[in-house]
Amino acid sequence: MFTIDGTIGSTEYSQNHQECIDETADSLGLSAQGFMQSLVKDRDKQAIESNVKSIQGIADHASLAPADCLWTTEASGSVKLRIDETCLQEPVTLHQMFKSSVERYGDLWALATMKHGGWEKITFSEYYRCCRAAARSFLKLGLERFHSVAILGFNSAEWFFSAVGAIFAGGIMTGIYATNSPEACHYIANDCEANVIVVENRRQLDKILQVKGRLPHLKAIIQYSEPTEMSLPNLYSWEEFMALGEDIPEKDLDDVINSQKANQCCVLIYTSGTTGKPKGVMLSHDNITWIAFHASRVGDMQPGDVHQEVLVSYLPLSHIAAQIYDLWTGIQWGELVYFAQPDALKGSLVSTLKEVHPTSLMGVPRVWEKMMEKIKEGITQLGYVKKKLVTWAMSVSLEAHQRGISKSEGRPFLLNVVDSLVLEKLRAELGFSGCQKFFSGAAPLASETLAFFLGLDIRLYEGYGMSESSGPHFMSGPNAYRLSSCGKVIPGCKFKLDKEDADGNGEVCLWGRNIFMGYLNMEDKTREALDEEGWLHSGDLGKADEDGFLYITGRMKELIITAGGENIPPVLIEDAVKKEIPIISNAMLIGDKRKFLSMLLTLKCVCNAETTEPIDELSIEAVECCQQLGSQAMRVSDIIGGKDKVVYRLIQEGIDRVNSRATSNAQRIQKWAVLPRDFSVSGGELGPTMKLRRPVVLELYRQEIEAFYTE
Repeated sequence: MFTIDGTIGSTEYSQNHQECIDETADSLGLSAQGFMQSLVKDRDKQAIESNVKSIQGIADHASLAPADCLWTTEASGSVKLRIDETCLQEPVTLHQMFKSSVERYGDLWALATMKHGGWEKITFSEYYRCCRAAARSFLKLGLERFHSVAILGFNSAEWFFSAVGAIFAGGIMTGIYATNSPEACHYIANDCEANVIVVENRRQLDKILQVKGRLPHLKAIIQYSEPTEMSLPNLYSWEEFMALGEDIPEKDLDDVINSQKANQCCVLIYTSGTTGKPKGVMLSHDNITWIAFHASRVGDMQPGDVHQEVLVSYLPLSHIAAQIYDLWTGIQWGELVYFAQPDALKGSLVSTLKEVHPTSLMGVPRVWEKMMEKIKEGITQLGYVKKKLVTWAMSVSLEAHQRGISKSEGRPFLLNVVDSLVLEKLRAELGFSGCQKFFSGAAPLASETLAFFLGLDIRLYEGYGMSESSGPHFMSGPNAYRLSSCGKVIPGCKFKLDKEDADGNGEVCLWGRNIFMGYLNMEDKTREALDEEGWLHSGDLGKADEDGFLYITGRMKELIITAGGENIPPVLIEDAVKKEIPIISNAMLIGDKRKFLSMLLTLKCVCNAETTEPIDELSIEAVECCQQLGSQAMRVSDIIGGKDKVVYRLIQEGIDRVNSRATSNAQRIQKWAVLPRDFSVSGGELGPTMKLRRPVVLELYRQEIEAFYTE
């Protein structure tokens, strides 16, 4: 591999690097075969020196700022790039990427917004002009170099214009979760030294007004989705804002754009802060442009002038997964992005999907789980014959996928029959009639969810990565798929498993052009994440099979170490419980420094359509499960506290089955309790991307947990 000191050692080239090698060979004027030979077969001094010069040429490129380290914690800092000889792609800034896309896709539709009952679209050329107009207005407001524009609100064209415009104007784009409290908004806006904050509506504006007096760098606030109802100094409507920069010469903006370097910061992603204060993950132009190109290729996303991909943007853009998928790859590949309604995750998403027919969809596990529950509820309401037909069709599909579908052998005849007669209609109910690629990220998928969608003849392509790796580092796709795996490492990236145990589990460590610059103003945390050789230590435990497919087996910080010293990854046991007991929504294993394992459980219930808060009413699937047992329970309160002995027996039997497969007595669940309400974002138990916030749950339910160990 290419080491930090600039030497080249032995390198193995997998088939996955072929596209990258072809592109690199073209840029160097070589045939792919000749390039491979020069790198792999020809080991004489001249060839090695030639390759070192190629790599050094990129490192010394004019689009890079001087740097002597792989990391920095200063917003104005620059870093050395992790140039790899298998992927010598020239570093480019986001403006260079966008300008290139406009030249290629300028007349194609780029963004679509629902207005006045219809979809209003703009082309890539118009999109670029709007971003430049926003940039000039940011300059007019006094946006300083390497200070932030913070954006607080739901996905929209204005969100995109603000993000790209901020970067064009020499600032740093920083997203804030729309669910954040005023104090959480203050922490981020203050930490990133935001000069401007863009808010969606009055509700978000009120949060900023509460903390405005404690934001010394703030110069202006812009509101984009509603008319401003109050007159305040430096508060602008979107229309007022876009007109502000009309007297700023285009040349002044071009001078700022041309001063930007690919190894400087342009994006801040704040971690959700489940185990402490949020950390500002600094991403460079090269981080973003590099991953936008390579991750999409693994996912088989097509260029717009070949076959335009259609996406629906609804996941929080302050999270790296949605930002890379919706915003940056949308620009890179000329994709058409439709903006969902703000209540998408409260129920309107499926309606939007049915209307726009996306070709590709990204979801977090909880989104896929909710869709699964919706289909299951629909199936329960079918007549006896139709229900049997659907169940049989799904079993045919699941069995075919579990056996493995070979491209050379083609799809089984029976699968094609049940797909056209039954499954196609079920997918259409979710708005998937034109969707070919389905991706899941941000957290692991439960095996039950994976199996359910395989029953619909849908492969959910999982990826693995972090904010610190600019999103995906491993990707599944049509040509890299293995059940329950996160796929293979993206070409041009590297990984290793640190301190592997006897079963092949080790900490997943990452290397590549996508690795972040550092945490803003946090040198100690940056040094914890990056070792002396520049490897990013993820904190996740994983193992790889002989073909390089990665499987995440746990998280080091979540690893339960019992009082007896046994290491237990909780997720595997939690997933097993949810699979065995269909009425269970969430399960959290307890046992760190304890004598035995216990578990907190929640039941599947209905959520308030407006607030998304879980309510006391059981879901249709849960009610049906109860009725099959002979229970008349309709509410969570009918069951908890052991009131419904039939349901409690069901739960105990399911846990007994999980315990029967435990590898040791220490991995058996000894006690459990059903909580009165499901976990939720509003309750604090789940993060913005539906990840379980274990420290919060431990604190919220401290009394219930202590009861396990004092009785």
